Amino acid sequence: MFLWDERPKPTRGPKPALTLEQIADAGIAIADVEGLAAVSMQRVAADLGYTKMSLYRYLPGKAELVAAMLERGIGSPPDLSDGPWREALTRWADALLSRYFGHQWALEASTGDRPIGPNELGWMESALSALPPGLTGAERMDMIATIAGHVRALAGQRGGESQMTGAMTLVLREHAQRFPAVVAALTDTAKTGGADQAFTFGLDRILDGLEMLLRQRV
Repeated sequence: MFLWDERPKPTRGPKPALTLEQIADAGIAIADVEGLAAVSMQRVAADLGYTKMSLYRYLPGKAELVAAMLERGIGSPPDLSDGPWREALTRWADALLSRYFGHQWALEASTGDRPIGPNELGWMESALSALPPGLTGAERMDMIATIAGHVRALAGQRGGESQMTGAMTLVLREHAQRFPAVVAALTDTAKTGGADQAFTFGLDRILDGLEMLLRQRV
């Protein structure tokens, strides 16, 4: 399978002028600036100084190109071998959020029917291995999906919470009476602080729920 099988080195003919890593890095450079939609075999080839057809020597098409980009972009998962499970899962979520912040296109690239590489599967292995005992296989998968979903949701709103608060403040100057609960929450936040903590707050509540479930089963 692509990304898993070691590509044989040619024994005859000219040596490959490119590597899959170089091609993926060229795609990443485009996507980081212009988004995933700007990435194409032709565009990547042109940026590398090659023809589009020459890239097919290294990968079958755009789906595999994006998969290779995602492998390079998210990299390897963090080492979770030390510390309690809660701290380990927090490190995992923090690291994944950081990777998504570094490559916003990775959110789109990691959805749908697509090739999956060893790095991406390694992130799941890392998180599953950090979970405490006491959960069924389905529950373990669901817990990782829940944490990853929380990470993805917040990664897609980078800077959005502050921007939305600013926009709401402008609107509420004239329409405060219609939205008293919103006004009360924003007013209290302005007094007591705690804004832009949705990622930490949400993750803590997810882990609180897991901890409570495990205690109930003792």
